[in-house]
Amino acid sequence: MKTLTIDVVSDVVCPWCYVGKRRLERALALLAVQHPDVDPEVRWHTFQLNPDMAPEGMARADYVRNKFGDEGSAIYERVAGVGKEVGIPFAFDRIVRQPNTVVAHSLIAVSEPGMVQDAMVEAFFKAYFLDGLDLTQASVLLDIAESAGMDRAVAEQHLQNSALHSQTIDSDKAAREMGITGVPFFIFNRQVGLSGAHEAETLLQGMVEAMNAATDD
Repeated sequence: MKTLTIDVVSDVVCPWCYVGKRRLERALALLAVQHPDVDPEVRWHTFQLNPDMAPEGMARADYVRNKFGDEGSAIYERVAGVGKEVGIPFAFDRIVRQPNTVVAHSLIAVSEPGMVQDAMVEAFFKAYFLDGLDLTQASVLLDIAESAGMDRAVAEQHLQNSALHSQTIDSDKAAREMGITGVPFFIFNRQVGLSGAHEAETLLQGMVEAMNAATDD
């Protein structure tokens, strides 16, 4: 089997990252059909849309107003429309708090790349965008981690691990130092990068280009 690494830089409170995840899943399905000899490994990495957000977060309504002004409703209506196309029933009206995402990213970071990490990422997207859960609350974070298969006691240790949280913040800084300013950002075989929630066919093209480049080397 040929290997293909797919590094995804994203934030759990980024709606386009959720859309990007669905399109990536579609691209992987296409890859499996067209290149059955390829064994892809997806790894999720930290990016904070709001790195200066206070640990307690802020009211979602205030956040949207401060960021988008009167355009907020129109912007999220557009995102919701795209969400429907990929099977995501965004419920932006349920979200009451805009969180700091360091702890959420820390739980994702300690999850094993592959299906385990995918489950954690999916659980956070669902909790925030579909259920409107408050990601600033420890009990909520523990419930999410447990729903994704992590032992609750282990998750609680991660919640209290300040060294882990510092590593997560450093990962966010590293992404920015690489020149990443927006997410989702996809990196295939550490050679081909794509910024944005591209259609599945475009993501597949990036994968193939990266594999061909590796062959040429």
